[in-house]
Parts: sequence; structure tokens; C-alpha cells
Amino acid sequence: MILALRALGVGDLATGVPALRALRAAYPNEELALVAPRWLTPLVELVGGVDRLVEADGLGHLPWSGPKPALAVDLHGRGPQSHRMLAETQPQRMLAFTNVEAGHHHGPLWRDDEHEVDRWCRLLAWYGIPADRTDLALRRPGPGALPTGVSIIHPGAKGAERRWPPARFAAVARELTARGHRMVVSGSAAERGIAEEVAHAAGLPPEAVLAGRTGLGELAALVAHARLVVAGDTGIGHLATAYGTPSVLLFGPVSPALWGPPPDRPGHQALWVGPRPPGDSSAVHPALAELAVPAVLAAVERVGRAVQLL
Repeated sequence: MILALRALGVGDLATGVPALRALRAAYPNEELALVAPRWLTPLVELVGGVDRLVEADGLGHLPWSGPKPALAVDLHGRGPQSHRMLAETQPQRMLAFTNVEAGHHHGPLWRDDEHEVDRWCRLLAWYGIPADRTDLALRRPGPGALPTGVSIIHPGAKGAERRWPPARFAAVARELTARGHRMVVSGSAAERGIAEEVAHAAGLPPEAVLAGRTGLGELAALVAHARLVVAGDTGIGHLATAYGTPSVLLFGPVSPALWGPPPDRPGHQALWVGPRPPGDSSAVHPALAELAVPAVLAAVERVGRAVQLL
């Protein structure tokens, strides 16, 4: 059995897809178990190739009663916690980045300046397992009762520093509506308030607010059949990349060179002004604060032209 650890969120799982697929291809006859949060189950099913999910919401003790894995793979981090979590299962072999503190002396060195997709592909390549960094696509679910061909505004994000001001999202939604886009506003149940604020300011009807009304699988289906996604640096942007749905993503504080869509995909625009100046402690990251509505609308136009040329 192969046991892979990736107990993080939507974007983390999406960027780990090429590595998971590489493990599946390298060990076609072994059971592949993924250690991840249970709420990610709908997305894990869209990855394919994972035989079962072992529930873990972050790092800590892993209640493991199964046999010793033939192979444990740390796709979570550099250690030592993640390394030790997997080591508790007493695997015959572990693939991970070198971490002396965890007692793991075999493996490549961690690099802070590496794109998240490339990081895990490089880890496996070091151990002789080839991985295709472009293998990011997820299975496309049917839309069901969800609207299709809509343009999605997703104003929420985990951290306040990653959130573009709601008034600017509303201005983009209002202008895109005038250009013929059918707009909806997505988000989690906790983000419904900000989604309603954006919709109201944009002049959108209440039924355009889908925040809190879609589970993870439904959100994936919504993105898969959408016309456009406009969002910050959060999970829905990775879904847009996975489905080839045109997107404009607003980055800050992390550079898109580390977490953004691959540069060889012209249907996606990642906007980033630059790193936070020394001593700056503003709630919204300066890279986002400096992004004006016209710049985002111009990126939407560039994405539209690129898609038409494909």
C-alpha cells in the first residue's frame, strides 16, 4: 500500500494532482491511500486514482490500524511534523524532503522559491518517479441544477490580507454585467455576508449569490461549466486552472510564481504588483490595494482574446 500525506485545502490538493497521478502510474497494482481532510472527499473523487481517503485535518497523531505501508510519501511539507506523522505508520520506505530534525537524511533539499506543483514533481523525480507538471485536469462533473456559462466573482479568501476590497469586486461585476456576462457570486457559508455585499453593490439579484449554497463538489461543477472566474489567491482559482476555465486571479501576499496558474496557459491571468514593503502592516496586502478595477477588466479582455485564439 502507498500512503500519501496532503492534509491541507483545495488549492493544496489541486497542486498535488500531478504527484498523485505519478504515484498511481508508478504503482498501478498497489492501493493508494491519501491522508487528507474528510471535507475534501468530493474533490479527491474528481482527481481519480485514489483508492481511499484516510481522514486527517492537518498534522498530528494519525490513528492508523492498517498494515505497515510499503511506501509513505510526504506531499504535505518539509517536516519535521509531517515526516513524523507518516513515520508513526512504520512504512517500509518513505519519500520526503531531507529533514535532519525528523531523522530523515535521504531526499532532496527543500526550496522556498519553487512553484508548489514543481516542488512535489521534483520530490518524486529525485526518487526516480517521473511526474508531469501539466497533468492538472480534474474529472468534469455534470452541472446538475447549477447555472452554466456564468461568470463567477469569488470575493472571499482565508486571510484578510488576500481579499480585494468588496467594492472593487462589485465594480468589476457591474461592468461585466453591462458587457453581457451573467454574474454569480460564490463563496463558503462563512463568506455569504461579503458575497451579498458584493452582489448588492453590483446590482445583482439575490439569486445570484451562491455563497453557502454549493458544496465542494457543486463548486467544482460550477467552475467546470463557467465562462470566467475572477477571484483572489484561493482554491477556486486552482479549480479554474484544472478545468481550463478562463480566470483572472488577484495575488497578494504570495507571488503567483509560487502558487499561480502555469505560465504556459494563456487563458489565465495572474495579477500581482509585488511583495509587501518593509514595515507595512495594512490589513489588505499592498499588492492587492494597488490593483485598480481597470487593471482587472483589462486582464479579463486579455483572457477573452487568448481563449478565442486557441
